Amino acid sequence: MGFEKEEFEKKLVFAYYVTGHGFGHATRVAEVVRHLILAGHDVHLVTAAPDFVFFHQIEINSPRLFFRRVLLDCGAVQSDALTVDRRASLEKYSETAVKPRASILATETEWLNSIKADLVVSDVVPIACRAAADAGIRSVCVANFSWDFIYIDYVMDAGPTYRSMIWQIAEDYSHCEFLIRLPGYCPMPAFRDVIDIPLLVRRLYKSPKEVREELGIADDVKLVILNFGGQPSGLKLKEEFLPSGWLGLVCGASDTEDLPVNFRKLAKDAYTPDIIAACDCMLGKIGYGTFSEALAYKCPFVFIRRDYFNEEPFLRHMLEYYQGGVEMIRRDLLTGHWKPYLERAISLKPCYEAPIDGGEVAAQILQEAASGKNYASDKLSGARRLRDAIVLGYQLQTVIGRDIAIPEWYSVAENKLGPSPPASPVDNGNSVFNSHAQDFEILHGDVQGLPDTVDFLKSLSELNEKQKIRERKAAANLFNWEEEIFVTRAPGRLDVMGGIADYSGSLVLQMPIKEACHVALQRIHPSKHRLWKHAEARHEDEEKQKPAAVLQIVSYGSELGNRSPTFDMDLSDFTEGGKPISYEKARKYFAQDPSQKWAAYVAGAIVVLMNELGVHFEDSISMLVSSAVPEGKGVSSSASVEVASMSAIAAAFGLNISMRDLALLCQKVENHIVGAPCGVMDQMTSACGEANKLLAMICQPAEIVGLVEIPKNIRFWGIDSGIRHSVGGADYGSVRIGAFMGLKMIKSRASELLSEISSIELSSDETEQDDISLLKKEASLDYLCNLSPHRYEAIYADVIPKSIIGGTFLEKYKNHNDSVTVIDEKCTYGVKAPNKHPVYENFRVKTFKTLLTSATSSEQLTALGELLYQCHYSYSACGLGSHGTDRLVHIVQELQHSAASESEGGTLYGAKITGGGSGGTVCVIGRNCPKSDEQISQLQQRYQKATGYLPYVFEGSSPGAGKFGYLKIRSCSTPQNS
Repeated sequence: MGFEKEEFEKKLVFAYYVTGHGFGHATRVAEVVRHLILAGHDVHLVTAAPDFVFFHQIEINSPRLFFRRVLLDCGAVQSDALTVDRRASLEKYSETAVKPRASILATETEWLNSIKADLVVSDVVPIACRAAADAGIRSVCVANFSWDFIYIDYVMDAGPTYRSMIWQIAEDYSHCEFLIRLPGYCPMPAFRDVIDIPLLVRRLYKSPKEVREELGIADDVKLVILNFGGQPSGLKLKEEFLPSGWLGLVCGASDTEDLPVNFRKLAKDAYTPDIIAACDCMLGKIGYGTFSEALAYKCPFVFIRRDYFNEEPFLRHMLEYYQGGVEMIRRDLLTGHWKPYLERAISLKPCYEAPIDGGEVAAQILQEAASGKNYASDKLSGARRLRDAIVLGYQLQTVIGRDIAIPEWYSVAENKLGPSPPASPVDNGNSVFNSHAQDFEILHGDVQGLPDTVDFLKSLSELNEKQKIRERKAAANLFNWEEEIFVTRAPGRLDVMGGIADYSGSLVLQMPIKEACHVALQRIHPSKHRLWKHAEARHEDEEKQKPAAVLQIVSYGSELGNRSPTFDMDLSDFTEGGKPISYEKARKYFAQDPSQKWAAYVAGAIVVLMNELGVHFEDSISMLVSSAVPEGKGVSSSASVEVASMSAIAAAFGLNISMRDLALLCQKVENHIVGAPCGVMDQMTSACGEANKLLAMICQPAEIVGLVEIPKNIRFWGIDSGIRHSVGGADYGSVRIGAFMGLKMIKSRASELLSEISSIELSSDETEQDDISLLKKEASLDYLCNLSPHRYEAIYADVIPKSIIGGTFLEKYKNHNDSVTVIDEKCTYGVKAPNKHPVYENFRVKTFKTLLTSATSSEQLTALGELLYQCHYSYSACGLGSHGTDRLVHIVQELQHSAASESEGGTLYGAKITGGGSGGTVCVIGRNCPKSDEQISQLQQRYQKATGYLPYVFEGSSPGAGKFGYLKIRSCSTPQNS
C-alpha cells in the first residue's frame, strides 16, 4: 500500500484503547501503532499491558507515543492457561466497567477532549466507543471478536444476573462508526459497517536459519514450540511426549521447573514470531496471536481447545486455511498423547495466500477515518444505528442455546423507529417469480406461492463475488451458471402427539411447520465444475488424467451457527476398493472435523444412496443449503436438511424414490452417519406432510395411515423455550435404551408365564386359551406400543424395575435388540417410566386423533388439552423435562384457568413438551380466535419476565417435500458472478 509519512501532512491524534485480556491484543495493536507513528501521528495508548509488549515491536522510544495506565476491560479471568472462571470474569467486568460506568464516562470524555483526539480506536473496549460518542469524537474498532459474543456463553453458565450487561456492551459498540475486522473472526452483530483486512501479525527480524544457529539446533531436528501464554495446570512435560528426533521449545516455563532432555526453555523476552517461523510445528491454545502468526509464517498448528468461549469460528477459519487441521482435546494434552497429532500436523501446509500487511492497511484506514473520510455505508442517525445493532444482536441472541435477556429498550426502540418493512405478499408462485424472470427460467415445477421459496430464488439471482459475507462469496463461486440447477424444499415439523414413542411403534400426529430448508443442487461433469482454489490444489498432480468428481457444499447461517460455511471432498473418498465405504467409516470421516460435522446431514445422503440403492456418482455435485428451521428447538431442523438434500440428489440424478422410502433413507443418514438415535417420524413428516394437516403415522416402521384435517376451530402453536434440544444427547439415548430394556423384560416375563402354564395340565376353557394366545403375542412383541395399557398394568407393571445397571441387564438378558443405541455396563438406566410412557402414549394419540374428528365443543378442546398435559408429565417422569418447558406449560395452565379466560369460554387448553424433550419447543393447543393470539403474546411476556428470554413462536404450516416436488431452473442471463 506504500503507507508513508509524506502522504499526510497533518499530524493526527489517536486515542487507542486496548483490552486487558492477553498479550495478543497488545501485540497486534503495536503493529498498527508502529505504522501510525512512522506516518508522523501521535498515539495515546490506554492499556493495562506492560510496556515491553509494545516497545519490543515499535522499536522506538518515540515522543509521539504516550502511555496511560487504565483498565477498562478485564476480558476473561483465567485460573490457568486453558481454564476460565466464567462467573469471576463477569463479576470482574462488572466491577471494572459497569459499577463505575458513570465516572468512567465522565473521566474518559474529559480526557479525550483534553488531548484533542481526532479518532478513538478500540481493541475491543466497549465503553471506549460510548465515551467517544459522548465527547463528540468518531470511533473505530479493530478486532476479530467482541465481548458481547464472548460473554453470552458465560451468562449461560452464571445465570441471569449479568444479562443486562451483555446488552450494555452491545449498545456501547453500536456507537462505533465501523469495524476493521481481522481474519478468524466471530459473529459481531453490534457493528453495522465492516471492513475486512489481511492478517495483522508482528514482523520477523531473523530468518529461520539465524534462529536455529543462535539456539544451536541442527537442521535435521524437528522443532515444536509450546506456546500457551503460561503452562496449563497439571501439565508435567515428559521425554516420551515427543517423537524421536524432535525438540520442544517451551514458552513461559518457570525458572524452577526441570525439563526433560528433549525440551528447552525459551527466554522470557524471546521474540516468538521469529521462533514460530523456524519451527516445524506449533502446539498451543487457540488465540488470535498464535493463530495468525502460525498462518503467516507457514507453521502447522496443533491447537488445544480452551475453556474460554465457543471457539468454532476460530476453528472454522483455521480449518479453511490449513485444508484440514489438528485438534487435540485437553485430556490428551495433560497425558502427553502428542505424537500422532504432531506427525499429522507436519504433513499439512497452511494455505493462507492473502497478504499479511494488516497493520499497514489498518493504519491507513484509521488515518483516513481520523481525517474525515466516511467508511460507513451511509450517514446513519444514532437511533437508526442503535436499531441495527439491536436487531442484529437479537438475531444472535435467539441462536440455539442463547438464553439472553432482550431488554425493554429493544421493544421501545422497535416501536419508536418502526419495524422492518414487511415482505411483499405472495399471491401465487408464478406472478411473484416474474419479477425475477429475467434471472431464471423455471423448466420444471412451481414455487406454489411460498414466500420463502421466492426469497431463496431471489438470493440465488443476487449472488456475486463482491459480497463480503464469506458464505455468500463461496456460494457465488459454487455453480456453473450455464447449467441447470435443481431446487428442493422440506419443512420442519411440530410434534403434536407421539414424540419419543415413535421408536416404540406408536401412532404419531405431526404438523409440518412454515419454516423450511431449501437446497439448490447442480450435477455437472467434472470438466465443467467450478472448483474452489484449494480443491484445485488437491488435483494439481492429476494433469492429463480424467477430472475427478468433487462434492462442494455451502451452508448459509454459519456465522450464527458457529460452523464452517463450506465443505468439499472428492467423491472417491466415499469408495474403497470399488465399493461404498461402511456407515461406520463415513461417521468417522465426518466426525474428524468438529466445524464441518454438519456436512454429514447433507453429504450423508450420498453414502446412503450408494449403500442402499447401489447408486454410482460419477459427476461432480455442488449444493447450497439454506435453512430457516432453527437448530436445537426440537422442530426437526436436521430432518428438514436431510430430506431437502436427499430430494435434490434424487431429482438431479433421476432417482425414482417414493417419499416414504426417501424418509427411511434419511433416517439412515441420521442414525448411522450422524449417529443420532432418532425415530422416523421427523423425516416422514418433512417428506410426506401437507399444509394445515396432521400426518398420522404408525411407526412400525413407517406406515402412513392418513392425513387429519385440523378443524377450523382448533389451532396449534409451537413455543420455543430457549433451551437447546438434541436427539444425540445422553438423556434421549438413555430413555430409549430404558424403553427397549423394558420391552425385553416384558417379552421375557411373557415367556416365563407360558412355560409355567405349559407345565400344568390345561383345561379346554376358552378363556385360558385366549390368555395363552395373548401371552404368545407378548412373548414375541416387536413394538412396545402394541401392548395395551390394561395388559401392561395387569401383567407386567410390577415386574419392571424403576432402574437397572447396564451390566446387570446384559448379564441376564444379553442385549436390548436396538441397533442404534449401545448399553454402557456402568451406567444406571431408568426403565419403568421409559417403558410405561410409550404404552400409554400410543393410547393417548389414538384418543386424540378420534377427538379431532368429533363434534366441535369446549369439551372437545378440554379433552384434547388434557391429553397434551398427560403426555408432558409422562416425559418428565422419564427424565426428559426441563425447567423452561415446565414453566411454559405452567403458564398455559394459568392462562387457561384464569377468571378472564373462563368467563369468555376459554382460549388455550393444553400444552406439552415435544420431540426428544430435554428443552426445545412446547406444543400449545387452543381455540382459533383473536383472543388466543393475545394469550400467546401474554405467554411470551410472562416467560420473558420470568427467564429473560423472549420465546419464538412457530405458527402456520406448509407442504412437505413430496407436495413441493422440485424446481429445475436455468439462468436466463449470465449472473454477476460468472
